[in-house]
Amino acid sequence: ERLVESGGGLVQAGGSLTLSCAASISTFNINTMGWYRQTPGKQREVVAVITRSGDVKNYADSVKGRFTISRDNALNTMYLQMNSLQPEDTAVYYCNRAATGLGKIYPYAWDYWGQGTQVTVSS
Repeated sequence: ERLVESGGGLVQAGGSLTLSCAASISTFNINTMGWYRQTPGKQREVVAVITRSGDVKNYADSVKGRFTISRDNALNTMYLQMNSLQPEDTAVYYCNRAATGLGKIYPYAWDYWGQGTQVTVSS
């Protein structure tokens, strides 16, 4: 089982990036998935979650209105479109299983992680 994140980079504040997550996981298309991010010294936090069919998407307040999560189950791939990026979005971004309910999002990760992709936003 493997998760591979890509698409990170260095952008100026106000810019955009699209992250991709390629999952070689047999159960990808039956799981709610999410994007997480982590900065040095802080706990990894889930920022966006999408249900297995893609019909429900929820976000952390810090990214709501700026980030859009999507998935393509036929390709076992998930995306995160990030617009209006701010320096506080600087982090390593990871994909993994997650959970959502009543509009809230929760970490619910498998016990393995990909290498993540670094997003750096300069002011």
